[in-house]
Amino acid sequence: MKQFAVLLASLIISICLAFPAFSDGLQRGWDAYENNDFATSFREWSTLAEQGDAEAQSSLATLYYHGEGVTQDYGTAAKWFILAAKQGDQNAQIYLGLMYEAGQGVPQNGETSVKWFTLSAEQGDINSQNYLGEMYRTGQVIAKDYETAFKWYSLAAEQGYTSAQYRLGWMYYERQGVEYDLFRSYMWMNVAATTSEYYKVSSMMEHVFNRFFTPDDLETAKKMTRECIEKEFKGC
Repeated sequence: MKQFAVLLASLIISICLAFPAFSDGLQRGWDAYENNDFATSFREWSTLAEQGDAEAQSSLATLYYHGEGVTQDYGTAAKWFILAAKQGDQNAQIYLGLMYEAGQGVPQNGETSVKWFTLSAEQGDINSQNYLGEMYRTGQVIAKDYETAFKWYSLAAEQGYTSAQYRLGWMYYERQGVEYDLFRSYMWMNVAATTSEYYKVSSMMEHVFNRFFTPDDLETAKKMTRECIEKEFKGC
């Protein structure tokens, strides 16, 4: 549930902050939304949504999902998200992933949840990539698959997602979906640690590195970390 809440919060922020080149009606809806004038947002987006505009459908669905200006209605939200998601709207795909995972307005279905997250992740959404990594690693929604988890964490890590970088470090150490590699374990854990104190390398892992690395090994691992950061996490 914690990962669910984190992804939902990230999604809300991304929707509010990322303003593409909207049509006049869409933009008027977002201007009103920013001023908490949800009635105007509803009016502007409803008209366009009925005409088949995917962004308007997705935006209208968010009003129903959060109960902003309308009575909260997950079923109606799902209806509009599905119409938008089928046209490739990324935000709609993420919301549907969450909704099918939790059974909000749709039957709870892990495979369908993964389907929608995958479509979003394939468009490059970093949150979806990391979330898929979690789903496949934990096996709580879909069958556990460390190799697939590693794949999605890697894509998120290359885009700078700190928790994915940290998780890769553990996967290299624990042989989860990848061969054991203490150098890359050190590298990814320390890459993450440079971004956030929250992901500071644990004292246990510091002990492991100090125990198994020679002084030359440690210098090699530190060099790998520096080079990964310089390459902006690509090809590490």
